[in-house]
Amino acid sequence: MKMASSQGGVGAVTALPNHHLSNGPHWNPGINQHQLHTARSLDRALEDAVCSGTLNLSGRKLRDYPGLCYDLTDTTQADLSKNRLTEIPPEVCLFAPLESLNLYHNCIKCIPETIINLQMLTYLNISRNLLSTLPKYLFSLPLKVLVVSNNKLVSIPEEIGKAKELMELDISCNEIQVLPPQVGRLQALRELNIRRNCLHMLPEELADLPLTRLDFSCNKITEIPPVYRRLRQLQHIILDNNPMQSPPAQICLKGKVHIFKYLNIQTCRLNKKPDSLDLPSLGKRCLPQPLTDSMEDFYPSKNHGPDSGIGSDNGDKRLSTTEVSDCHVPVACSSDKDQLAEEEEEEEEEEELKEVLDLRKIAVQLLQQEQQNSMSHAICFLCVVVAFCRSSRQEPSDPSFTMRRKMEHLREEMEQVGLLRQNLESRLKVLLPDDVGAALMDGVVLCHLANHIRPRSVASIHVPSPAVPKLSMAKCRRNVENFLDACKKLGVPQDKLCLPHHILEERGLVKVGMTVQALLDLPASKPTQLSAV
Repeated sequence: MKMASSQGGVGAVTALPNHHLSNGPHWNPGINQHQLHTARSLDRALEDAVCSGTLNLSGRKLRDYPGLCYDLTDTTQADLSKNRLTEIPPEVCLFAPLESLNLYHNCIKCIPETIINLQMLTYLNISRNLLSTLPKYLFSLPLKVLVVSNNKLVSIPEEIGKAKELMELDISCNEIQVLPPQVGRLQALRELNIRRNCLHMLPEELADLPLTRLDFSCNKITEIPPVYRRLRQLQHIILDNNPMQSPPAQICLKGKVHIFKYLNIQTCRLNKKPDSLDLPSLGKRCLPQPLTDSMEDFYPSKNHGPDSGIGSDNGDKRLSTTEVSDCHVPVACSSDKDQLAEEEEEEEEEEELKEVLDLRKIAVQLLQQEQQNSMSHAICFLCVVVAFCRSSRQEPSDPSFTMRRKMEHLREEMEQVGLLRQNLESRLKVLLPDDVGAALMDGVVLCHLANHIRPRSVASIHVPSPAVPKLSMAKCRRNVENFLDACKKLGVPQDKLCLPHHILEERGLVKVGMTVQALLDLPASKPTQLSAV
């Protein structure tokens, strides 16, 4: 009986798959369980999104939006990448608080007009899709990062100039032939990637942007416009795999510094006068050589090439003649040594006065040149000149050496402050004002940076409000102290920590930059796992 029942049980088991095989030849007993598990994990992801405001449905091979039965209108971040969506779900376009939307690697062919409902959207990644055009209304959004690489775009609409807050634009790996000149209106743009397109030329309007990174490799560009020498904040320029003629390929291989020197020389040739970035002529009077060298370091556009008209053999002869003619070497007699000494002292005072006047002229001209791009740098330089003028009579050392030393110190500080600005702007996706010290004084930006490195490392942040647009000094101090405490807990060494007054009184931006750099250099923490709901 036991054997019979056992056989009957086996027969029942074998009969079940035979029955189903007649309906579906590819049926597998394991698929049902896998689909059930997938459905449960999808439900859990949607339930988590309701609670956290972060929707993550990446890599699920979805063809349709599955969240119709859930209230996700409070979602701030949505990741629908690596699916099979053919359109942006209309439901997602109703998430009014949405700040970040990732649609990477889908099958989307167009962007619906309903996307203009997302007036809080600052990050949009719709790369590796099937887009052939970008709609005009897309650029009415407050986007700071737009990634549309690996699509089928053939052009960029002129309305892109309306995206005033855009800081990063990636339109690489498309079929774009021309960039519209309106790109030059993106006054917040820091990074531009136009790699692997069909561009034959670069628009001159890019020269007016505060770009720090420019990638136009793998195109058909033959010339860099000479006006690009004005891209003073540019740190990385990538131009490989282009049929470059100006600058020649051998110059391009040497890097950014040689490229910009070439552009300045070309400008001198075209204008037949000193470049606008070079120091102006001071007439017959010439500055001492050490000071000239330091100015070259401060503004690396200074060139002494055979074609620049500066430093040629004839010029050297004229310079030598001028220097000799300006020098007075009186013949000393034993009867008038005292008078000769007095005359020498007077000549030295006149020389010092001329030196000070020349330095002031340089500072004023630099201030005029820097008004549009980096006024604070010129003001700092003017302060150094004034300080040097005050101390020139007290210091017995060589004034040109003293000036060079102060300028080198100033240049180092400016580079460190620029690095601090770049770190904060790139990590937080914000645009800081020219006065970095004033922007950091209340501690709000620094606290947000600490929370960006590790969430909730600063539990509470005092922020300005429309009613009280400026924080009190007590609240500013609390923010700064909370930031420094968070740095200590995260592992920033004690010798890298700045003091509160460095931030509150704007006295030590270099020390603040060291603290921020040490904070960014900390090893990334592992993401915490969400507990089961």
